[in-house]
Amino acid sequence: MDLKNINQIEDAARFSSNEVVRLGIATLFIVAIMLFASITLDTINQHYMLVAAAMIGGYMAMNIGANDVANNVGPAVGSRAMTLTTAIIIAAIFEASGAIIAGGDVVSTIKKGIIDPSVIGDPNAFIWLMMAALLAGAIWLNIATALGAPVSTTHSIVGGVLGAGIAAGGMGIANWGTMGAIAASWVISPVLGGIIAATFLIVIKRSITYKDDMRAAALKVVPVLLALMAWAFSTYLALKGVKKLIKLDFTTAALIGFGIAVLVYFFTRVKIAQQGEGLESSKAGVNALFTAPLIFAAALLSFAHGANDVANAVGPLAAINDALLHGGYHSKAAIPLWVMLVGAVGIAIGLALYGPKLIKTVGSEITELDQMRAFSIAMAAAITVIIASQLGLPVSSTHIAVGAVFGVGFLREYLKRSYQKMLDEIREHHQGEDEAEVNAFLERFTKASVIQKGIMLKEMKAKKDDAELSKKERKSLKKVYKNELVKRSAFKKIIAAWLITVPASGTMAAFLYFTLRGFMMP
Repeated sequence: MDLKNINQIEDAARFSSNEVVRLGIATLFIVAIMLFASITLDTINQHYMLVAAAMIGGYMAMNIGANDVANNVGPAVGSRAMTLTTAIIIAAIFEASGAIIAGGDVVSTIKKGIIDPSVIGDPNAFIWLMMAALLAGAIWLNIATALGAPVSTTHSIVGGVLGAGIAAGGMGIANWGTMGAIAASWVISPVLGGIIAATFLIVIKRSITYKDDMRAAALKVVPVLLALMAWAFSTYLALKGVKKLIKLDFTTAALIGFGIAVLVYFFTRVKIAQQGEGLESSKAGVNALFTAPLIFAAALLSFAHGANDVANAVGPLAAINDALLHGGYHSKAAIPLWVMLVGAVGIAIGLALYGPKLIKTVGSEITELDQMRAFSIAMAAAITVIIASQLGLPVSSTHIAVGAVFGVGFLREYLKRSYQKMLDEIREHHQGEDEAEVNAFLERFTKASVIQKGIMLKEMKAKKDDAELSKKERKSLKKVYKNELVKRSAFKKIIAAWLITVPASGTMAAFLYFTLRGFMMP
């Protein structure tokens, strides 16, 4: 056996060992939930059902941590603004803090109002419906994480509730208008995120990196960008992150955000001026100015995510708890502290154990990111949610973040192809001339600003009569080099996962409902 084969065996053994450790820790968490619930909830009627629901809720929370949290920290890790370990620590702390501090005291028992549970009538059937929905959503998230596909946890649980609801009450139980709006969000979320992220990247390029003196441009523009970021994130947190603690309308939230943005502008202008003294006038130098803001963005996005999306894990669990305590269905259910802790701790554990895979997917396996691109993605995540909230559009934070990554990647492809086309055009127009002269022109063109490039191309095209091209040469000008800066395999895999999330979790939930009902109910 040669050395290569021995190394492969050792790598496989190490991977297997790590998987066993992760699985063991996850199992211990579920067992701990079972023991805690068994001891503390034994006075509740049919407490064994609540124990089972608590275990499934913990499993769902771990899958949310493994899959969904990557969207908040992935771009910052991919751009090297922070290490993977730092990202996991920050996300775990702020996800749990958001869930416990701002997760709310009550939760809607039926997410998005997608079914009418009054059609069912039987409280036990409602409990098994929610149990099946929760388990199906968790299983689908687990599968998606194993495949390396970031999917919407909200859509996973929505599909589960829909599928189990139809199994329990027939097609008439579903609110198809609401489901149509959710289906529309499959397109709205990524497109909005992609457009906004690409727009910010274009603004950064035109106002900083396309300038002759990047350092001077950055000292003027970056404080404005950071103030805008402060406004967006302050407004986002006021509207979404703390909405269960205090209700604020958009105008009030925007004014609070504007006040914070003004303070941030004056503070960062001084700091960046100090930092600029030793700043290199290059893309690498400018990128360094966005490192700290990206860390803050990752923390704030994680806090808001914990406050909002923990309900995907504990909402059905809270509904089951409420149904067992009070009998029957209620549109709102109280969230006991132990239920919120199951969600918060589960998200943190899932992130630490299985989050790195999806963080790497979002951060580096779709397209190459630097700090400026990651900044554009973070801005898109906050602003898209604000716009969607005001327009009443149902959007997915996962789809927004990943759509923003795609938007940045496809913009890079477009710019690269356009630039290559310009170089081809220059070479064609100078065909037959001295090679040194052509190379000298290309060197001047490469170093020129955007405005100067336009002037050079205009002057060159004005001489086209003197350098008439053949039909074959003109046809070659239409060829654009296919510099694919977005991995098509990742793009196809993620889009496919998005499209089948609701049907997949719905089908599983229906199957699980019939199975559970067959075993547990007469």
